[in-house]
Amino acid sequence: MPDPGLEWFNALSRRDAEAELRSCCASRAWAAAVAARRPFEDRAALWKAAAAAMEELTWPDVEEALRAHPRIGERAGGDSKEASWSRGEQAGMRDAGDDLKAALVEGNRAYERRFGHVFLICATGRDAAEMLAELRRRLRNDPETERAEVRDELAKITELRLAKLLGEGL
Repeated sequence: MPDPGLEWFNALSRRDAEAELRSCCASRAWAAAVAARRPFEDRAALWKAAAAAMEELTWPDVEEALRAHPRIGERAGGDSKEASWSRGEQAGMRDAGDDLKAALVEGNRAYERRFGHVFLICATGRDAAEMLAELRRRLRNDPETERAEVRDELAKITELRLAKLLGEGL
């Protein structure tokens, strides 16, 4: 059965494919690696290529991707795909009370002081209390463990965004 979203993606020029992929993960190295592996016969092949490209990223490549993510609890501005997706992904923040929001602000600050980058979590389907608990747990990680968790969370977010991207290509 044909997959119109995947057909659209496979038909893009390499430059356009990389630009679209950067809306899913802002790492230029990741976008280039995935675009170079086209065409994909099915979504499973795309997910496999995306996961492999994620594993190949250097830490500076991951940091490049992190710079495109707002802090948990901060509303992404602008009208880009990434900003719109981020606002939807953080929907669990909508009903958070002021105390919970303040705790997330303080947690974000502590995390950034400890690790030097934004706290990244796949927020889809999580409420603010869950995200705060996860932030506090991860503050106890050593840097190596945290880098592995960041990469895993980035991969989850990227996979969700890839599915959205293919849906837009219909």
